[in-house]
Amino acid sequence: MAFTNTSPIQYPTRAAKPALGTNPISIGVNGTGGDHFLLDMATTTVAIGKMVLHKELLKEMVEIAKRRGDPIPESWGVEKGGKLSTDADKIIKGGGLFPLGGSEISGGYKGYGLGAVVEIFCGILAGAHWGPNVRKWMNATSYADLGQCFVAVDPEAFAPGFFERMQELINTLRSLPPYDGKLNVLVAGDPEDKHVKLVKELGGIPYHPNQIKNCDVLSEKLNVKKVKVAKEY
Repeated sequence: MAFTNTSPIQYPTRAAKPALGTNPISIGVNGTGGDHFLLDMATTTVAIGKMVLHKELLKEMVEIAKRRGDPIPESWGVEKGGKLSTDADKIIKGGGLFPLGGSEISGGYKGYGLGAVVEIFCGILAGAHWGPNVRKWMNATSYADLGQCFVAVDPEAFAPGFFERMQELINTLRSLPPYDGKLNVLVAGDPEDKHVKLVKELGGIPYHPNQIKNCDVLSEKLNVKKVKVAKEY
């Protein structure tokens, strides 16, 4: 297991200002035959990097929803002061992210609790900067002084047959019937394994167009060569 605290971008439930980071949790467990369960998740509804990446996409989604009369998703973040927002710019510039679960009524306090646990493991326990004392996101004028926590467990110190039972759990979850008959049930790590396979097939790493755009903007800012795209799909 691995944990780290990050810059304060998460608005705790009922708070008018951010005090916790995305504070990710990673847990890796082996099954048999090279199979595994590999969870890597933020304790916010979305990782801040994904918010930046999909800023333009989110704007487009909001506009389409408005034209259709569909409800606009309000689970990702808030503008400055803690008010619900579907404006990616307001969320990124001055606002922040909801805890995992969203608002209080939908269980956001649980994500807030998880984020606080990571803060305890990494900031408080390690004697590192914690909560609002960590430098702001994208601020490079001071040291972040983040803390990390790593936990290693030897399954052999417990009941025998752990890896076989773990594989049985993985197989059981994957074999559940999908509700729509199209998308299979996955376990943590399956999407990443699929992506690794795609990289091997393509002979390179596929990037989202917005990632390339962000790289181009940074290249111009630093006056360096732009990223060269080998092939477009």
